[in-house]
Amino acid sequence: MNAATLRTAAVPTLTSRQCEATQRARRRERLLLSIAGVFIFCAALSLSLVRESNFTALWYAGVWLLCAVGVHSILNRWLPRRDPFLLPLALLLTGWGILQIERVAPNFAARQSTWLVIACLALVAVTRLPTSLRWLSHYRYLWLFIGLTLLLLTVFFGSNPSGGGPRLWLGLFDIYFQPSELLKLLLVAFFASYLADHRALLDAPTHSRLNITLRFLAPLLLMWLACVAILLWQRDLGTAALFFITFVTLLYLATGNLVYVFGGAALIAAAGVLAYFVVDLVRLRVDIWLDPWRDPQGSAFQIVRSLMAFAAGGVLGQGIGQGAPSYVPVVHSDFIFAAIGEEWGMLGGLAVIASFAVIGLRGYRLAIQVQNRVFRAYLAAGLSVVLTAQSLMIMSGVLRVIPLTGVTLPFMSYGGSSLLVSFVMIGLLLVISADT
Repeated sequence: MNAATLRTAAVPTLTSRQCEATQRARRRERLLLSIAGVFIFCAALSLSLVRESNFTALWYAGVWLLCAVGVHSILNRWLPRRDPFLLPLALLLTGWGILQIERVAPNFAARQSTWLVIACLALVAVTRLPTSLRWLSHYRYLWLFIGLTLLLLTVFFGSNPSGGGPRLWLGLFDIYFQPSELLKLLLVAFFASYLADHRALLDAPTHSRLNITLRFLAPLLLMWLACVAILLWQRDLGTAALFFITFVTLLYLATGNLVYVFGGAALIAAAGVLAYFVVDLVRLRVDIWLDPWRDPQGSAFQIVRSLMAFAAGGVLGQGIGQGAPSYVPVVHSDFIFAAIGEEWGMLGGLAVIASFAVIGLRGYRLAIQVQNRVFRAYLAAGLSVVLTAQSLMIMSGVLRVIPLTGVTLPFMSYGGSSLLVSFVMIGLLLVISADT
């Protein structure tokens, strides 16, 4: 057998292995979606039985099922070689969140289900765009300009659907969108593209390193400072902190220099101390964090009720529909993790944490797999950092591990902007995973 024959015979073997891996991934995703579906329908049925004649929760479970089956079927055809864990985990958390919203704030559940449909359509649309992702990398300044413009518009035309508090939303025909959620995605794409294009500067000789470092960091710092300045102006401190964490993490991944990590930590500490004495909201949140029992019926009422909810849940929880999480203010949004803790207990809380951990680990693993494609690697790492850091920040705040930050819990908290952008992030991770 000559060399040409050997090469010809090797091709079907490679194709066969790829097909086998693809089929295995499809079966794994189908199994995980089935498990998630059983969980969602059992939870919906339990909530319906608790409410006796109210079976609205089953209707929301049906919407979830249509979205899960539809997206899974479409991606099987258009994106067969994708990561089998990301979509089931995202849908599990989303369905769980909708049922919990139906439990504590029924008026918002229908809107969240509508946003789920829109988010699934957006995820599918992202997978239909050119998989090279050049449209995201080459036009980084355009995307960032659009995001900053929308964010700046909220300063002058922003509103708050609830009536009070920071005006962080743009509204049109009773539809509200939070530009800072979109800016998270655009900023990660900008950082990833810029770091990938200027990677050669990091290998410069030592004698010119300082000059090159300043040239390298100047545009990044300028864009980051513009975003943070607007967010601080709007008093959206949690999102500003999230941007800073993402910026420092990607900078460390690009350089491998721990100086940026320690420097970033020092800047956060210094900014926190300064903000404590200058910004009333920061001082209030820190004081509540240090001693919530000083004013449990006033300024610390929300965090005190959250801690009591976790205490009431114990290990196994009160059971869905059996607790009283509605006593926690804004429980359907920022404090939905407290509702999970009361009605699903410590096991439910650990399941949520584990789900976010697996999403993050799959994203980081993906970044390692595509490290030869620098932009994709930075993008996968950045998206994973945003999802995991945001979830960790809000869950830690609700548990009083750190001061409250005011960000939402991805996939689970009520909020169409957050859900839509989170699903677009998952869609981008799926696109990257399909080409590994």
